[in-house]
This record gives sequence, C-alpha cells and structure tokens, in this order.
Amino acid sequence: MERSLSIQSEGIHLAATLHYPKTKVDRRECRWPLIIICHGFIGNRIGVDRLFVKAARSLADNGSMVLRFDYGGCGESEGDYGSGGIETLIAQTRDVINYGLTMDCVDPNQVTLLGHSLGGAVAAMTAAQDTRVKTLVMWSSAGYLYKDITSIIGEKSYDYAKRHGSIDYCGYSFTPAFFESLQRSKPLESIKDFKGDVYVLHGSNDTIIPSEYCFLYQRLFWMRSSGQCDKDIIMGGDHTFSVLKSSDAVIEKTNEWLSYTAQRRKDWNDWVI
Repeated sequence: MERSLSIQSEGIHLAATLHYPKTKVDRRECRWPLIIICHGFIGNRIGVDRLFVKAARSLADNGSMVLRFDYGGCGESEGDYGSGGIETLIAQTRDVINYGLTMDCVDPNQVTLLGHSLGGAVAAMTAAQDTRVKTLVMWSSAGYLYKDITSIIGEKSYDYAKRHGSIDYCGYSFTPAFFESLQRSKPLESIKDFKGDVYVLHGSNDTIIPSEYCFLYQRLFWMRSSGQCDKDIIMGGDHTFSVLKSSDAVIEKTNEWLSYTAQRRKDWNDWVI
C-alpha cells in the first residue's frame, strides 16, 4: 500500500509518498524499520527512470516502511530549492525523520537514510548530526560539493551569480549564498561523527560523480572507532543506474545488505558470553 502525504518543514509543505510493507502481521502488534530516500540535485522523489519508485516498492516488499519525499522547490513540494543551501536540505531531512518517527508502527532503532548523488552527501551529513539515524546507504554520492555541483551548473556559475545576484539553471535560480553553502559543507570530514553501519554503491561508468568517491568514502568510514562500511561497484552502471540491469542490481544489493546488517545486529544482540 502507498499513501501520498505532506510534511511540514520550516513553513512549507514537502510532498512525500509512504510505502507500507507487505506483511500478514497485524500492524498494531509490530514495528517496522523505516527507510527514508533522499533525492539528488534538482531531482524528485520519483527519480530518473522511476529509480526511487522501484527502489521504494522493492524495499517495502522486503519488510520496511519507506518514505520518499521531494526537497523544498523540487517535485511537488512548496518552496524555492535555490534559495536555501545544504543546511536547509539537512533541516528538511531531519523534519522528515521527525514525521516518520511519529508513526507508532515504526521502530525508532531501525532508521535508515538512503541518499543518491547530492542526496547521498546530505544523508551522510544528516546522519552525522542526528543520532536517530542508525544506518546509511549512499548511491553515487557526491563528495566535494562545490566542485561536484559547479561541474554540473558550470565552473563560472558562482562568479556569474555574484555579478548578477543569481544564475538560472534548468529553471532554478541559484544565489551566491547557495554556492557558499556548498563550500562550507564537507561530508567527507563530517562522516567521522556517524557511528552506524554504512553501504556505499557507485556505477563504474558514472560520468557525473567519480566512482572513486566510493572507495574514498569507504576508507574514511573505516577510520571510525565504530560502525561497519561495505561497498559495491555496479559494473556498467551510470550515475542514475538507468539501464535496467544496473537499477535491478543496485536495488537487489541494497536489499541484501540491509537484510544482512539487520540479522548481524540481531545475532550480536542475542550473543551472550
């Protein structure tokens, strides 16, 4: 079952879709894991080639509540995406977590953020700040935000925005403040504060965000004092896993890893010396 809903965040409404697990268990007697999907730069909760729709349905079939949403100014949400920076995206992500945890059928100890591209970096920075996030999944994640986004908009985009007050890209207006927030935000530095388990995936043929970031993220996550980090490279996959074989692979691997991680935690909790 799927339900459309609206989540309030900083005076605007974020459009969202909630996916319920397929289960024979009475919802009043169980609590499900919650997975929140964070889309990328000027994206939406549907995803390119319906990637997030397919992922959410598959994850729900595997036993999780899944909440995918549009950041402010994207998709069907209110607001202006270009008027806020990374801090705004993090705040909106936390408001979605707030909403998810108001549902009594959600297990507060099993909250996962799944982010793609810029959304992967935002998910990582949110997880580093919010201890309610226990697990992190990062698909094709950006790493050096100013460099990665200006490579999309244009290397001179910040200079143009400073001279003219803003720059128009694909119908979105980006001010100098937006670029300055990209410069301030350093996910590769902040991830050390996240204590949970992480899964990083990247397509080998990604021409938007270098696949080398996958290896870099894993190396930095492994330097933490706690938490596991696994990685996978989807051979032939592009930035949005647009080929059916690639999208099927990234979704299947994510489901398998989440199931494995949940079982590992259960086994560890049940283990007695």
